[in-house]
Amino acid sequence: MERARAWAALGFAAMTVGVFFVLAPIPQNPAYHNFADQRAWLGVPHFLDVFSNLGFLLVGVGGLAFMSRKASAQSAHRFTATSERRPYYFFFLGVFLTAFGSAYYHLAPDNARLVWDRLPMAVGFMSLLTAVISERVDARLGSRLLAPLIALGIGSVLYWRWTALRGHDDLRVYGLIQFGSIAAVALLASFWTPRYTRGNDLIGVAGLYGLAKLCEWLDRPIFALGNIVSGHTLKHLAAAAACYGVLRMLKLRTPIPGSRP
Repeated sequence: MERARAWAALGFAAMTVGVFFVLAPIPQNPAYHNFADQRAWLGVPHFLDVFSNLGFLLVGVGGLAFMSRKASAQSAHRFTATSERRPYYFFFLGVFLTAFGSAYYHLAPDNARLVWDRLPMAVGFMSLLTAVISERVDARLGSRLLAPLIALGIGSVLYWRWTALRGHDDLRVYGLIQFGSIAAVALLASFWTPRYTRGNDLIGVAGLYGLAKLCEWLDRPIFALGNIVSGHTLKHLAAAAACYGVLRMLKLRTPIPGSRP
């Protein structure tokens, strides 16, 4: 059964990669930077889109603080293998840095600043995927994949920027990293046997991230409902809630008896 699931996962991954690269290059739409809520407050342009990154800052700080309590009774039993901790360090580091990268971008949105928004996000996506591989498939495999997958995530953003500077930008690799990693997390959480309680929390995390992307897509229609809050601001809040879902899972979970790394 495990082997069949492994082959199914490899087939899904190959199909996903194939679909993305059959597509024509995907350029960054210049209109993306023109967000619905242009209001400034206290001298800060696009105030709510900037300020809503506070959620990432709080979750990032909370997650890094939790992960640093390695020897405490509160956190030590959350991991059955020491190597399983590392991906979460990088995940929460990515969340923490996203607060600054996204705020910097939203102060004056353009492609050059968008790089600093997407780089820490890519680190977060790949780190979470690696964490789930470590816990659901094999801890040693996850440990070996951590550095290469993070490098792939960073490389996807740098590749987009490199192509953009040459006038033919291509978001396919970054899109694969973003949507493929979240789909893989949901797939692994749904079909692989968990070694910890609270395993289904990851499905909720993926759902919240899907809600965040929906809010992003509906940026203007949501803002038009009353000019109170934009879809992009809600996107930040929903994505931060998804990140908090990971932290909450780690705080509440316990190893399932008989499970092995």
